[in-house]
Amino acid sequence: MDNLNNRSPRQAAGEEPSPPGAHHPAVRSQRRVAAVSSPALSAARLTLPGIMDAEGRVDESRLRMHIFKNGGVSPSERGLVWRFLFGMYPCSSTALERHLLQEQLVVRYGVMKRKWQQFLPSGVRMHLNGTDAEMVKAVTYFDQRQAQAQQQSQDQSEEVRDRLAFLELQSQILFERATFDHEELREAIRIIDKDVPRTNRDLSYYQGEGSGNLLVLRDILITYAAFHPEVSYAQGMNDLCSRFLEVLDSEVDTYWSFSCYMEKFSKDFRADGLHRKIELEAALLKELDPQLHAHLVTDSMESFTFCHRWLLLGFQREFEHSDALRLFEILSCDHLELISQQVDRARYQERLARKYSTENNSESELQAINSDFTFELFICAAILLENRESLLQCRDDVQLIHFTSSLQGTLDLNSTLKKAEHHFYNYCKRCAWDYMNGRCSANKSKEEDFLYHLRSLFVLK
Repeated sequence: MDNLNNRSPRQAAGEEPSPPGAHHPAVRSQRRVAAVSSPALSAARLTLPGIMDAEGRVDESRLRMHIFKNGGVSPSERGLVWRFLFGMYPCSSTALERHLLQEQLVVRYGVMKRKWQQFLPSGVRMHLNGTDAEMVKAVTYFDQRQAQAQQQSQDQSEEVRDRLAFLELQSQILFERATFDHEELREAIRIIDKDVPRTNRDLSYYQGEGSGNLLVLRDILITYAAFHPEVSYAQGMNDLCSRFLEVLDSEVDTYWSFSCYMEKFSKDFRADGLHRKIELEAALLKELDPQLHAHLVTDSMESFTFCHRWLLLGFQREFEHSDALRLFEILSCDHLELISQQVDRARYQERLARKYSTENNSESELQAINSDFTFELFICAAILLENRESLLQCRDDVQLIHFTSSLQGTLDLNSTLKKAEHHFYNYCKRCAWDYMNGRCSANKSKEEDFLYHLRSLFVLK
């Protein structure tokens, strides 16, 4: 498996990053407010080789493999890819089915948004104090977008209006029993109204007329909080959702893609979920570098809490913006996590085979590869190990936070990806070797066969 670790950064992480500002859609000189939805994309085709069939179905495993092998997709394909990657469009759907699904999602979102607005009319408008001139202008741009969307709905044919009216009736029945807690929703809106203006406004996507996108972001976050009271809103969600809005450039599509993402990761915004992730990072670093781990868990360091923002937001500020989007895409393809789970299953099957093929069943349970060690944890570990000497110089939590803050926007993604992949493979190989050690004297052919299958899991074809 040594050849896997000798690939060039381009092979390990994909094509060289685009120059700053070159990604879609922030490159436009006059950014406008995002569309309500993007129905034309339901019939659009991916040009990635072997990913989409003639009727528009997507091979999900090939898509995820492509993202991992090539270090993401081109900016021109990203918007459509994310609609599949994050589950807004089922990969098994045809282009025709997606067109019907798009209509349904637009209507459902509209019903959900109106429901909380009717419940809490005071939350419909963001309360502005007048000192943020851009936010005051954003209201004007946002209202213009709303008026245009309303005009477009009036211009639809009678057949389309009848079909949408039926879908609206279905949606109203679906959400009829949805209830809101007045105080909880009002508190969520209060925090959202503080966080949204702090979203990265250096991006051209939020400048000029694009400042109206901040209000689009606000409506998405409030709608999510209203209909997911078990999660509601937590600080940091604005930055995460902003990523989806910038790439998808559509209010409805962003809501559903963000919601699908949060189904898996909402626990990270709770104290127990975040604590668990930090514990895993500490455990991984202990495997990779016990000395650095011991230094960072001393009383003056508060353990690994400085990694909190990195892991919560997917290293959003540590890399140049277009690279941060690419990394988020790579992390979300889950390819290495799927490999580690396959290895874990292969080892479990081998243990079962041993159990039934020998009379001596007293072998102790072997430690399996920890599939909770997701690739983002290896990215974090790669950054820590790359800066090992500087971290060892930190004597307290203040110095530690100051140093890690200095890394913002300075890291090289291709290099970091290659090092993280290197650490991942070495970890898996070490686990596999531990499994094999001392057991090659018996059933040698079976051992060699297992090694062959283990190796084949890592060869990225």
